[in-house]
Amino acid sequence: MHEAKTQLSQLLRRASAGESIDIERRGVVVARLVPPASRSHREFGTEAGRFEVPDDFDAPLSDEQMEAFGG
Repeated sequence: MHEAKTQLSQLLRRASAGESIDIERRGVVVARLVPPASRSHREFGTEAGRFEVPDDFDAPLSDEQMEAFGG
């Protein structure tokens, strides 16, 4: 445990590189540093054409709408 505290930066580098590291206290595993789950690749623009911004998108809200928002 003490070693993990003093070498945390190095252990985190190793974990981010893909290594799983057990942290023990008196010979018993109490924690495990694991590599982060890989993020799925998101492709930009896959929803293109599925939504069109209305021309009045940035028009002021009506008095009724403002009241509904407490304004």
